[in-house]
Amino acid sequence: MKHALWITALTTVSLAACSPPAAQKAEKSEPAAVATPAKPAPANEALPGAYKLDENHASVTFRVNHLGMSRYTARFTDIAADLQFDPANPAAMSVSATIDPRSIETDFHGDKPDFDAELAGPSWLDAAKFPKITFKSTKVDVTGPATANVTGDLTLHGVTRPVTLETTFNGGSKPSAMDPGSRIGFSAHGSLKRSEFGVSYGIPPAGSNFGVGDEVEFFIEVEFTQPVAAGPAPAQ
Repeated sequence: MKHALWITALTTVSLAACSPPAAQKAEKSEPAAVATPAKPAPANEALPGAYKLDENHASVTFRVNHLGMSRYTARFTDIAADLQFDPANPAAMSVSATIDPRSIETDFHGDKPDFDAELAGPSWLDAAKFPKITFKSTKVDVTGPATANVTGDLTLHGVTRPVTLETTFNGGSKPSAMDPGSRIGFSAHGSLKRSEFGVSYGIPPAGSNFGVGDEVEFFIEVEFTQPVAAGPAPAQ
């Protein structure tokens, strides 16, 4: 029995001596992958239901390549929108919006005092003939805890085509003394080719930048509020 124990001990020592040091093993091993923590969803205490755009906290800006020199930026100021909000089922949410093309503002200062009216005119948006720009969502694809691709039908210059908005939910708040209704906020970004909507004036010829670009990039910053429920009629 003792003889067998010695043989076992010597075998163990020999195997240990032949094994590479622990430091060498560590050098050959691959580093452990570090998981990137998921970004938490923004706080939301807002109630589900129907919401309307807060026009005092809403902007739609767009930019377009100008002569290859800059991305000229302008905005629309007359915007309305309705939203069906369901935080428990974001894919079921929907939004519809309307813009008055005559509300275009460019901050242009020069020898054309009414450049905004020219852009709303026949060569560009032709607002007299097409008095509304509309968007109606058809699908919401959730892409993260606070992001989604919102696809819908955009009608511009009398043409309707699908457009996708990369949308971020910025958070929501419940009613309070300072803000009597529920409030939610979103940021969105998208792009389109204006030639696909029949607005081709000024697009530069192939191989040139001299003109106004075909691609229009737009940015949306909006807040929606839920109408305050009417209370009981005061006692007479």
